[in-house]
Amino acid sequence: MAVTQRREDHPQEYCQRISQVLGRIGDKWSLQVVDRLGDGPHRFSDLLRSIDAISQRMLTLTLRTLERDGLVRRTVTPSLPPRVDYELTELGQSLREPVRVLSEWVVRNMDKMDSARHGYDLATGIEAD
Repeated sequence: MAVTQRREDHPQEYCQRISQVLGRIGDKWSLQVVDRLGDGPHRFSDLLRSIDAISQRMLTLTLRTLERDGLVRRTVTPSLPPRVDYELTELGQSLREPVRVLSEWVVRNMDKMDSARHGYDLATGIEAD
């Protein structure tokens, strides 16, 4: 029988785990890959062409990480050359809705954030970006 830890028992550990997951799925490329795979399976080369500025190596690493985390399934079809398709798992599909909501929030608020940054930079004389 598995023992489930409550977050109240280990709040720092719980926060660290949340940060790790958010860091992995919220990186520069993972959300774009999840978005592309949301419409169904894609071959590696299709993903590479559809995501601007991603290198072959970075796409490989991103797909491996997403597969390891259970968000993406890799299917190899024996042929010459072998066909490799990637698709979202059920867990990966469940990530689409929160990502959509977060994206909508960003669209609604990015001008406000840009304005706040500009005001901060003027007031402090420091530009963080």
